[in-house]
Amino acid sequence: MGWPVITTSAKPHRIARVAEMIGDVWRQRHSYDIAHVEVYSGAAFFWAELVCELLRLMGKPFVLTLHGGNLPVFAERRPRRIRRLIESAFAVTTPSGFLYERMSRYRSDLTLVPNPIDLSSYHFTPRTTPKPRLIWLRSFHKIYNPTLAPRVVARLIEEFPDTQLTMIGPDKGDDSFNQTKNLAADLGVGHHIHFPGPIPKREISSWLARHDIFLNTTNVDNAPVSVIEAMAGGLCVVNTNVGGIPYLLEHQRDALLVPANDAEQMAAAVRQILTDRELSARLSHQARAKAEQYDWPTIMPQWERLLIDAARTFKK
Repeated sequence: MGWPVITTSAKPHRIARVAEMIGDVWRQRHSYDIAHVEVYSGAAFFWAELVCELLRLMGKPFVLTLHGGNLPVFAERRPRRIRRLIESAFAVTTPSGFLYERMSRYRSDLTLVPNPIDLSSYHFTPRTTPKPRLIWLRSFHKIYNPTLAPRVVARLIEEFPDTQLTMIGPDKGDDSFNQTKNLAADLGVGHHIHFPGPIPKREISSWLARHDIFLNTTNVDNAPVSVIEAMAGGLCVVNTNVGGIPYLLEHQRDALLVPANDAEQMAAAVRQILTDRELSARLSHQARAKAEQYDWPTIMPQWERLLIDAARTFKK
């Protein structure tokens, strides 16, 4: 693009990296012209504020990207701070229609730029005859409600005794991981659930390829890349109908949406996929078609235009 860009993010539950992040912004100040700052709710928001204040002091233009299904609630409690931060940016993007709609009250010229994936990394296999091989891919944290998953498995094994669930993700330290494992044991489904821990990004595609149904049990969400990755591989997605999910997924077309924290409804949706081949084939093919809209070659030109405009404006 001609102008170096630095991207910085204080993602939730990664605050230990913040000092390093701020140090990078300062040490590399002569090597970039524009900064891209990712903004989340909670403690991560205050670190984003700090980074942007440093960028202002250095005279560096920055573009913000708003993330997280809980950001609108967080913003309602701190409207002045939210408005001050996002009005100070050259431009503000958001990856979902949900945040675009909810956060436009704080700045009217938001830009919708979806979360991208490298589609070529995900081999598409139509799930026309899916087996009860389930996968869950998130952090073990209460907002993602991982304990719902073993409750779903417990409702499936009587009819589908070969049900297996793989739960992949890091333990974020709020005891959700232990609670999930203990609940699985208490429900008698511990041997049906595998916990491989966190995995490298490069291995996600191969793990997804070994499964047929993707569960997303979250209570709060926006536009999760993990769901888009599962769709790219052709998995049938069963997702709670929360936050930005209805803006990303269409019920009965490319996914099945169920109420939050409802094990019975989520298990019924999995059962429907396993017994209705027409439905599973439709969900699989339409999921892949939806994921194709998020391929990097489609999304990249939007970022190029935005960042080039920022650099040109700053250079004037």
